[in-house]
Amino acid sequence: MCAGAIVLSRIPRVVYAASDPKAGMAGSLENLLQEPRLNHRCELTSGVRAQESTELLRAFFQSLR
Repeated sequence: MCAGAIVLSRIPRVVYAASDPKAGMAGSLENLLQEPRLNHRCELTSGVRAQESTELLRAFFQSLR
């Protein structure tokens, strides 16, 4: 859903840290942001401060349980 909104909004660049191997559409599971059949592709930068963001996400979801 987010990747579709990014493409429709023609956002030129996306930078993210943590990948989602189960549902990610920005290079994890699929890569909708650079799909050649679409008329817009955006630059994708992933893994920025990945270790820190993974720990932050893990701690956040642990606190919810």
